[in-house]
Amino acid sequence: MIGKLIGALVGGEIERREGGRGIKGAVIGAAVAGGLRRLGPIGLALGAGYVAKKAYDRHRDRTRI
Repeated sequence: MIGKLIGALVGGEIERREGGRGIKGAVIGAAVAGGLRRLGPIGLALGAGYVAKKAYDRHRDRTRI
């Protein structure tokens, strides 16, 4: 279940980078979730790290003047 959530977040981040909000992010997220599951705990850590870095960068850019 955690893998599906991280996959959805990764798909959302990729779709946000591309500038759209649509089915493409969901498809990418589903593919990422499958790949993360195959990699096991390392894959979950990589996916969570990617999402955390993107959130941190977005927060840092917002607080910069």
